[in-house]
Parts: sequence; structure tokens; C-alpha cells
Amino acid sequence: MENKEYIESGILELYVYGLLSETENIEITAMAEKEPEIKNEILSIERAILNLSSSFSPFISNSQFEKIKAQLELKHSNVIQMQPKTSRYSYIGWAASIVLLLGVGYQYFQLNNTKEQIVVVEQEKKQLKDSVNVLELNNRYTKEVLAVVRDENNKIIPLGGQAVAPEAKARIYWNQKTDEVYVDASGLPEPPEGKVYQIWSLKLQPQLTPTSIGLLVDFKGNDSKVFAVDKTSGAEAFGITLEPSGGSASPTMEQLYTLGKV
Repeated sequence: MENKEYIESGILELYVYGLLSETENIEITAMAEKEPEIKNEILSIERAILNLSSSFSPFISNSQFEKIKAQLELKHSNVIQMQPKTSRYSYIGWAASIVLLLGVGYQYFQLNNTKEQIVVVEQEKKQLKDSVNVLELNNRYTKEVLAVVRDENNKIIPLGGQAVAPEAKARIYWNQKTDEVYVDASGLPEPPEGKVYQIWSLKLQPQLTPTSIGLLVDFKGNDSKVFAVDKTSGAEAFGITLEPSGGSASPTMEQLYTLGKV
């Protein structure tokens, strides 16, 4: 076999790692004495191993080393111990093996850290996406509110405060074409716990006839305080009462907060 083929076969690496039999070690040692090219290749492999060893050492702290050591002891607790060889290259082989195991352990911990970072990034992406969705929803709702206020078909009915809350006020935006109704409740105080504002469409003649057209649900969470309620037609007045959570079948007149004629 030519020296080049012998070098490319990989047997010299096994020789340096101490993984050959004693007979093979003696044979390669003798060949290295006769063939400078073989000897230089062996020295080159040794230098590469030493360089590999030094390249790993700066990046492994004491705490990392102890973690890696614990992992390696756990993973290799059943490894069969090999008898040491007499060749000095056996010691280099063991050193190379330790370096490689440390390298594998280091990469293992790096991989775990990378996975944890990926999880964090995915969570941050989800939070960002949720925030964007909320902003888009708020933006769309703001546009809807502005469209209601600016719609020329809307009749604006101001509602004044009554005896139970003289300073309360509200506005009704009633579309004369579609019968859609929006309530601007920014002038109402926040309802107490367990209470909700209820909107009433009123007919005054021949007698007072109230019809519920909706509840102002999630009053605190609605920053604009503009609420869409049910459509109505033929209303002669609108009123807002404070009712128990879930609303009432008929208005509680003692809790009439605002009232206004069309």
C-alpha cells in the first residue's frame, strides 16, 4: 500500500487514539521510523488533538464542567473499562476521547440552551401577535365609532340627568334609515358591582310604553364608552336606568339616570 493510501485509510487516527491492537501499534511505530511521511502525519494528528483540547477549554466554566461531568457519568455508567496499552499514544488517545466527550457534552448543553431560547422567542412572538390583534381590533372599533358620530343620517338625542343622578348625561345616535342605535355613555358614572345600565326605547302616547334595547355590558372595559344596542323604530324618547346584572323586564324608575325626548 502506498503511503498516501495508508494515510487516507484512517488507520493512523485509530493509532493515535489508541484504538488498535498492540501488534498493529508496533507495526505502525516501525513504519513511522522508516517513512518520514507517515511519521509527519502522526505528528500532525497529535497536534490537531492538542489544538482541539485547547480550543474547548476557554468556553467551559467550572459550573458547566460539573454539569457535563454529571451528565457523562449518568450516560456512561455502564461503560466497560478498557485495559491501558503500553504505547505512549494510548494516553494521547484517552486524552482525545475525553476532549471529544467534553465537546459532545458542551454541545448538548448548548443545544438545550438554544431550545429554551427558541421557546422564549416563540412566546414573545405570540405575545406580540396578540398585541397587534388587540391594536387592530381597537383601531377598527375606533373607526366604527367615528363613522357613527359623523353619519349625517344619525339623529342625536341628548339625555339629561334625573333625580337619582343629576349630573349624569348621555347621547343617543339613532340612524333614521337603518334604525340602528348607539349610546355614548361617557357622561355616566361607573355602575356599582352587580349592576348594569339598561337602555329603553319609550313611546309616550297613548301611554308610557318602555322597550328594552340593550345593556351596557363591560362598561369599565369599553374605553370609548360608545355602545351599540338593538335597533328600534317609532321611539318618542330614550331613557337609561341602573338595573341588577342581567337587566330587568321593566325599568326601575327609582334608578332612572337619564332621559331625553326625540
